[in-house]
Order: sequence, then C-alpha cells, then structure tokens
Amino acid sequence: MSSRRIAVFVDGDNIRAQHSDQVLFEACQLGQVSIARVYADLNQRSDWLNKPGYRLMHAGTGKNAADFLLSIDAMELALEGGVGTFVIATSDGDFTHLGQRMLERGLHVLGLGTEKTPERFRLACTKFIPLTNRNDFDSMETTEGGCSAFDVKIRSMIAQHSMNGQGMRVAELGPKMHKAHGIKISTYPEKTWRAYLAARPLLYELEPRGPEAKVRFRPEGFALQ
Repeated sequence: MSSRRIAVFVDGDNIRAQHSDQVLFEACQLGQVSIARVYADLNQRSDWLNKPGYRLMHAGTGKNAADFLLSIDAMELALEGGVGTFVIATSDGDFTHLGQRMLERGLHVLGLGTEKTPERFRLACTKFIPLTNRNDFDSMETTEGGCSAFDVKIRSMIAQHSMNGQGMRVAELGPKMHKAHGIKISTYPEKTWRAYLAARPLLYELEPRGPEAKVRFRPEGFALQ
C-alpha cells in the first residue's frame, strides 16, 4: 500500500466542477489525499461551491490570477517537502513550467485535463489522464483493493462534516448524500447505509448502533493497494 501524501490542485477557472469526482478518484489511486484545493475567482458564481471534499481558494479578479496563486502555493508546498505527488487538474498549457519544475525536483506529477489540453503540458507530467465527460462516472471500475468513485464521494462527505476528526453521524450521511449527489442507498444491493459501510471495513470504521453513532473513513484504505 502506498503511504505517499497527495496534494490536489485544480484550476477552477479552467476545469468544470462536473469533473470533481474523477479528480478525487484518480488522486485516491495514488495514495492518501491530504490537500485538495480549487483556485478560482469566487466573486463569480461557481459550481465548485457545491462540491464537497475541496478547499476553495479565492484568487481574486484579474487575468491569470488563479494560475499565479495555484503555482505559488504548489511550489511552496513542493519546497517544504512531505508531499511526493501532485495532481494538477487543468487544460491550460501555461502550467507546463510548473510541471517541469516539479519533475526536476523528483516529484510525481499527475496531470488531468480535457482533450484540448496542449501536448506541452501533458509531457510536463509523469502521467496524464484525460477527464471524461460521462455523467455515470460512478460506474468506473477500480483495481482490486482500490476505492470506487462512489466511495470517494462518501469519503469527501465524511471529511466535510467530521466532528473534530471523530467522523460524522451515520444518520446524517444519507440525507446529505442525497442532497449533494441525488443518491438513494435503497437502490444499492446493501439497501441501507450501515450495511454498505459495514461491508467495507477497510474503508470505514463504524461505531455501534445508536442515534449518535458516527462513521470515520480509514485514510489507509483509500490509498493504492
């Protein structure tokens, strides 16, 4: 199992929020996602505001403001050390220099972008994966022991509503998942959230039954095995 910490940086002015699940999914396959940020001008209405699992970074107005702040933060983190893999989600070739500099420092760079992404940025990454336009991303399969895109959504929801690191109430998970993603657990084979979570002990830790029972995700379970 990989123990590498992963940092995710999304060019929110360039990548649409519909790709949020795939971005986290691909990052999860590489190790533990410790940082997930979206950079955008938040004075403008953005669908990223409704996507759990990300920290939104207001870059302000002005041409390339998000690009500059993203690059500064990413290089600062790279110089600090402790993070060995960076996921950069953008279709903007201007990030080529950022990718190249990270490669020169021996870091692993996963690039994510649409089909229009310039070849120069693709070559500045250790690996580049095109973002899919499919709406049924949950149907993507994973390698044995990996986590599904559905589980990435659950992990993000738990992380967003965790109480002082102790997890979130199981009773709240269903309503929040339905509101955010339109998911009804009754349509899944397990039928209930407790049954679904209990069937995946490598991914989730459940407290005994009760109105205040909480669920926590296991970071090591979401790392590549």
